[in-house]
Amino acid sequence: MVRPIVLLALAVAFALAQPSTPQPSWPVKQGDALLRDFKFAGGGSLPELKIHYLTLGSPQRDAHGHVTNAVMLLHGTSGSGAQFLNPIFSNELFPPGQPLDIAKFYVIMPDGVGHGDSSKPSDGLHAHFPRYGYADMVEAQRRMLVEGLGVDHLRLLLGTSMGCMHAYVWAETHPEFLQAAMPLACLPTQISGRNLAWRTIAIEAIRNDPDWRLGDYAAQPPGLRTALGMLALVGGNPLTWQKAGPDREKALAYFHRVVEARLRTADANDIMYALDASHDYDPAPGLAKMRTPMMHINFSDDTINPAELHIPETLLKQAPTVTFELYPYTPDTIGHGSHTKAALWKDRLARFLEATGR
Repeated sequence: MVRPIVLLALAVAFALAQPSTPQPSWPVKQGDALLRDFKFAGGGSLPELKIHYLTLGSPQRDAHGHVTNAVMLLHGTSGSGAQFLNPIFSNELFPPGQPLDIAKFYVIMPDGVGHGDSSKPSDGLHAHFPRYGYADMVEAQRRMLVEGLGVDHLRLLLGTSMGCMHAYVWAETHPEFLQAAMPLACLPTQISGRNLAWRTIAIEAIRNDPDWRLGDYAAQPPGLRTALGMLALVGGNPLTWQKAGPDREKALAYFHRVVEARLRTADANDIMYALDASHDYDPAPGLAKMRTPMMHINFSDDTINPAELHIPETLLKQAPTVTFELYPYTPDTIGHGSHTKAALWKDRLARFLEATGR
């Protein structure tokens, strides 16, 4: 049984305060890939790195034994693979006749390094856990697929938020692995501007807290509350926040409820490492060389990736195989978390799968 989780990306519009659990109708399998002697790009290593994963459906193999129907779903910062079992995602994509019908596809939902039930600082090493970046997370995903599941080809990689950025890393470092990729809610360039500022505020709130004790705290430091408040704040749009808190009393009550829910399961070192992991991300220099078919969707009300910057429209002109769409701000969008509200974009996914089938 997968333990309850709290979703970051769905924070504001769908009551982040409530845990998401697998639906009984989904025949979920789970396992752990134990990656021996894992070396991190920035230095350091672990004798064993665990990557936890969930799967739906069954692998189909060609005459040479290669899996042909694998789809990997990659979650966002502080999330886990189990978030894709939330009904607003799973009920739109996994049933019969839907774009990721599990009777047809072998759906793989890993927990990234530092997240969920995969190896992370809070397992015991605390701040002595090796600093990891997106290159390390992608390499762990690749080894999980090859060594743990015997998969060397992905029919589709779909990534949300951090997973969106991982899709670009995958496309630039392992293009032979991908038949198609669908990144949702990110920018194809390094973290900078306001995005870097709020991450820095959250990290420094923890690191500068005297109770952090260089990562070896006995109880969660108070700075974690500030960090979680920042995470909640950037996850939604003004409309969803206003609906949740139309007056001062309700707004404060909602904000505190959201943060308290996160505090029950969050760990300061895990959050700090996860926010820092984007330090090595910058696909922009390699965009012109990309050859993976990709459909990238961002959302007009996304606070983390502001539409007014026009970064994807500008940079992706260099990438001949990438199609970009900016989804409009509507009463149904929920800010950054729109990436997990699959009803908004599943029609695009269906058309993309049809266009990239072979």
